[in-house]
Amino acid sequence: MEALGHGLLPLGALGSCQKEQRCQLVRIICSPLPYSLNSCASLKYRNRNEIRMQAVQEEYELKQMKDMAASKKRWDGLIRDGKVKVLTPREAGYAIQLSNKMLLDVRPPMERKKAWVKGSTWIPIFDVDTSLEVGTLSRRATNFLMGGWWSGIPALSYNKQFLSNVEEEFAKDTDLIVACQKGLRSIAACEVLYNAGYCNLFWVQGGLEAAEEEDLEREGPQPFKFAGIGGLSEFLGWTDQQRDAAAKEGWGYRLTFSTRLVGLVLGADALFIGAQKVGQYLQELRSH
Repeated sequence: MEALGHGLLPLGALGSCQKEQRCQLVRIICSPLPYSLNSCASLKYRNRNEIRMQAVQEEYELKQMKDMAASKKRWDGLIRDGKVKVLTPREAGYAIQLSNKMLLDVRPPMERKKAWVKGSTWIPIFDVDTSLEVGTLSRRATNFLMGGWWSGIPALSYNKQFLSNVEEEFAKDTDLIVACQKGLRSIAACEVLYNAGYCNLFWVQGGLEAAEEEDLEREGPQPFKFAGIGGLSEFLGWTDQQRDAAAKEGWGYRLTFSTRLVGLVLGADALFIGAQKVGQYLQELRSH
């Protein structure tokens, strides 16, 4: 479950095209200063830092994979044994309309505020970590550097009040449909609730992102499919959801994001030229 509380991009979540685009963008924005400003010692130091950061990232991703594999095994058991029933988004919509089942939205706030199911109850299982403790600040920085800047997903931590808040709202014999954006956090929530004694649990497979607009009655400024995107990838339109929308909307939609990309590249060029000028100015100061 710990792996779900981080805003990092899951291993394999990006297609090869997205990874290549992201790497290209990083190279543009993070272009090094002219070689004249860098000594051999600084280059060696930077190379060591890069190797160290890569090792940390690989170790972190391996830990996430192991945690996720163990969690998935437990979740599969809950579904296989019939302890948690599976619904598609469309089936969940029918269940809400026809049988008055309650929908529990366990998404974090940045996803909830974009789109939500009308009449749903919102109790996040993971919330944005705003603590100023040293360990938390370090984790937030790591989260940003290892994908948060691209995805817009902040560092999240388990909501310790989740279970008590649910118990205040719902009796343990309530027919409860549990949903999140993609289905992972909601099945984790089902596990917590089942262990606490809830026996009529329904999991929305694929989450709200898998829902078509006609499946569930939506409120909020954006479609369900766009509620989980953010960061620079959303700004540039480099997400699967936005590419699908562009295919339907046509060139007018694509032009908006193309203009943003051109502006970003021009801004990066301006910064690079400015860095060169600063380097020349510093050299002139040293020579006098």
